[in-house]
Amino acid sequence: MSKKPQIHPLLDAEKQNQARQYEKEKRILGLIGSGISLVFLLTFYYSGFSYRLANLNDQSVLRTFIIYIFVFQTLATIVGLPLTYIQSYIHEHRWNFSNYTHKTWALDQLKSFLVSLILMPLLIGLLYWVMARYPDYWWLIAGLGIAVVGVIFATLFPVLILPIFNKYDPIDDEELTSRLTQILQKAGLKPGGFFKQDMSRQTKKENAFLAGLGKTRRVVLADNLLDNMTVPEIESVIAHEVGHYRHAHIWKNIALGTIQQLIVFWILDWFMRANFPHFLESVRWNLTLFPILALTMGFISGFLFGPLNLTLSRFFERQADRIALELIPGPAAFKSAMAGLANRNLSNAYPSRWIKWLYYSHPPIGERLAFAESFESASTSK
Repeated sequence: MSKKPQIHPLLDAEKQNQARQYEKEKRILGLIGSGISLVFLLTFYYSGFSYRLANLNDQSVLRTFIIYIFVFQTLATIVGLPLTYIQSYIHEHRWNFSNYTHKTWALDQLKSFLVSLILMPLLIGLLYWVMARYPDYWWLIAGLGIAVVGVIFATLFPVLILPIFNKYDPIDDEELTSRLTQILQKAGLKPGGFFKQDMSRQTKKENAFLAGLGKTRRVVLADNLLDNMTVPEIESVIAHEVGHYRHAHIWKNIALGTIQQLIVFWILDWFMRANFPHFLESVRWNLTLFPILALTMGFISGFLFGPLNLTLSRFFERQADRIALELIPGPAAFKSAMAGLANRNLSNAYPSRWIKWLYYSHPPIGERLAFAESFESASTSK
């Protein structure tokens, strides 16, 4: 029987007990959601509804495509809405995280739905056009196209998508912006601005990030984080985000994502040709097979690359932590920031090995605190 790790003195033991229960409940709800999605996709296809919807009489292929995606996305949203309400409203209120009212929650759900109605037809339409135009090697062109889509999305996301859901006001604290500018300059970065996100409209949780590429790059701090952290702690958080840019993690993720998508599309092409003879015969047949395409692609991606991507993400986060500790004067602020986030956000600092392997994109807070102390020991011994 494995021995429980000793809790770091900066962590609240009772909060850690709560974090384990909170994490377990979220994990169960997530698994239920996966089951609902599986049943929905299989029912949509094997009921014959997908075939009938893709072969509407007296409709052009383009009009049929638009109707199909609209109906599919609408039904998927309706089917998933009860669990979404439980996950993002009831459960978060139960743990005293959510600041949503029913009105603001419904408004954000509506916004998400409308955004999906714009993005899904564009992305799926592009994929289906490539399939129709280049059926023999669609997987190659579509896989490479992922890189272009990734760059466009990373560039436009902070200026087009994020403002739909939150307000981003310039931070007018000159002392804070001056110190954060110095952190960025140490890494050779120029910020496109420092912005406060009204995250408290939705939740009591905290967050901070660097988003965008080139002229759209900006430092974003949630108002909750600004209220709960000291300036040195905020510096340590932004120094971590700067570490991602110093190691070019965005570009590496785009490159790795492209390679992985090439593999996924190639396997998908082989599987669909072997099991569904009508695949690639026409746009209407490809539309009919859309639920199977989505399900198969999700399974291949998750099975082949899910744990691998999480492992790689944890490695990247560790690299960013090291940069943060190099850029700030001493690890005290970093440790208090990490421990504060764990205590206030109910982050499980010591998950089991398999939970970390299957679910964690960041090293657990316990490991990050231990890493900061080992970094401090190594620095003082030099």
